[in-house]
Amino acid sequence: MLPFGFSVDHPSPLKILCLGAHSDDIEIGCGGTILRLTREIPELEVRWIVLGAAGPRKTEAIKSAQLFLRHAPKNRILVRSFRDGFLPYLGYKVKDYFERLKRSYAPDLIFTHYRRDLHQDHRIVSELTWNTFRDHLILEYEVMKYDGDLGSPNFFVHLDKRICKEKVRVLRTVFRTQNHRAWFTEDTFLSLMRLRGVESNAPTRYAEAFYCPKVVF
Repeated sequence: MLPFGFSVDHPSPLKILCLGAHSDDIEIGCGGTILRLTREIPELEVRWIVLGAAGPRKTEAIKSAQLFLRHAPKNRILVRSFRDGFLPYLGYKVKDYFERLKRSYAPDLIFTHYRRDLHQDHRIVSELTWNTFRDHLILEYEVMKYDGDLGSPNFFVHLDKRICKEKVRVLRTVFRTQNHRAWFTEDTFLSLMRLRGVESNAPTRYAEAFYCPKVVF
């Protein structure tokens, strides 16, 4: 049995879709889980999509994704340039993009933003994910922020400390444009994973957490 309940006789490769509004969202929300999956599943195909990144942030997004996916035998990294902070107001353009994505890629597992995230860009990405992909396993990841919108997740992925440290190292070394932010620190990222590890009684001490509103087997 593979992680997330997929069987070993699942048609290969296992297809994953990672969606993020901004250039570091996927890494913060599910970076450790991606690192674990790329090591445990020999046949893995990942499509990694960042919707709003330009200039130095786009460069960071591509470099970071390449590092997180270096063990994925088949991957594709796409970075769009929708205006940061304005995704809900560009609704039809973003919706059109999701419709084209649906026709070009059929994932088995999708990572997207938490539907109750208070950042407007994050929230619209989650809404469009659910509107677009109706027959898929969708896990909503969390991104800590000033707004205090963390909740009580119901799906946990245990991570060993080595993977957690690798996740944090990439975040801190690649996203140099964010290092001036008071919250963008090693202890912030590790503390949330440690807390989720406590909540899920992780033998490895650390975990990433997700919201899974619907599961169909």
